Amino acid sequence: MPYRHRVLALLFALVVVMYLDRLAIGVAGPRMQDELQISPSQWGWVMGFFTLGYAGFELPAGILADRKGPRAVLSRIVLWWSAFTALTGTVTSLGPLLAVRFLFGAGEAGAFPSCASTIARWIPPQERARATSVFWIGATAGGILTPLLVVPLQQAYGWRVSFYLFAILGIVWAAVWLCWFRDLPRQMPGISSGELALIGDPSQQTHSAPWAFILRQPNFRRILLMYHFYCWGAYFYLSWLPTYLQRGRGFTEDEMKIGASVTAIAGFLGVFTGGFLSDGLRRRYSLWAARSLVGSASLAISGAMMLIATQSTGKIAAILFLSLGLFAMNIMLPVTWALLVDLAGPFSGSVSGAMNTFGQIGSFLMATSFGYIVSAVGNYNLALMPMAAMLFCGAFFFWRIEPDQSLMPSQ
Repeated sequence: MPYRHRVLALLFALVVVMYLDRLAIGVAGPRMQDELQISPSQWGWVMGFFTLGYAGFELPAGILADRKGPRAVLSRIVLWWSAFTALTGTVTSLGPLLAVRFLFGAGEAGAFPSCASTIARWIPPQERARATSVFWIGATAGGILTPLLVVPLQQAYGWRVSFYLFAILGIVWAAVWLCWFRDLPRQMPGISSGELALIGDPSQQTHSAPWAFILRQPNFRRILLMYHFYCWGAYFYLSWLPTYLQRGRGFTEDEMKIGASVTAIAGFLGVFTGGFLSDGLRRRYSLWAARSLVGSASLAISGAMMLIATQSTGKIAAILFLSLGLFAMNIMLPVTWALLVDLAGPFSGSVSGAMNTFGQIGSFLMATSFGYIVSAVGNYNLALMPMAAMLFCGAFFFWRIEPDQSLMPSQ
């Protein structure tokens, strides 16, 4: 197996573990709310505190990955978040839970920028959309596995056990990554000269990204706004979906487990589709069709499916339209991150960190506002409608991104 594919396999495993750790609280949410006596509006703050920590440390961690390399940075990130995954299982009241989730989010910050930095160093341009689809497939695989693992564990042992077990997985991954991975392909023992020639010879960056130039680029502002609005819709699936199905649509715990897994499978297929579709359109048509057209259409269709889901009656219809919405939404994920690598090159970690920071502001606003809307109107479907509207806004800004306009100054 080529060494760059082994690197992708490790990134896949990383994101599976990350999403097991991240999504476990959503699946355990109804039980945690009952045991800790947390209201819907307070639960929104629990979900939101994760995004506050995540947003606050995303950009610094991305810059650090570009400067120091993803080997050391990702090892520290995974060990940190694993510790706070375990601590989530120890909380007994709202205050400590908020603190732990904030620090957990701070620990996960920088994981995806570090993945982007790894892609920029290890993957040739013609393979990048498919390569980024690999770690987003890992995210959806984690989404599929989480309810299938957490629900039986909490039915047998309570909701706390899953957090302890998932933390161990992160520690194992960090040990493997630190021992085997190297920041640059030429540093990897045993790699062939042919593969090195295919990858190219990226230099390790030790200086700062040209922010004065980047901040003046309309493309950069469009990317920030697109990802901000996208995260309003995406974070519903990552945080509120299990509670929405149980409390808003009357699913039992076992029905929720199946429904959430079906939705995650649809998301998996969307990511897989997005990477190959984008690379294929790039070869046959244009970079704009491969990136901006695909990304814009996926967000618009996702928003439409989410709106239809709010008007549907019956459990099967709800899962069908929510699944179609996540399928469409996830098509844009490998497209977006390949676009960032195209536009930012050696500073992909820094620029994607800025993008993800702006996105997590949307995640925070979604998580908290959803809970308050539910508390105010007592209707989960009404609370979901504004999230669909945000996806249409994201589609508009993705349409306007010019993927051939680099964020880097000309040499």
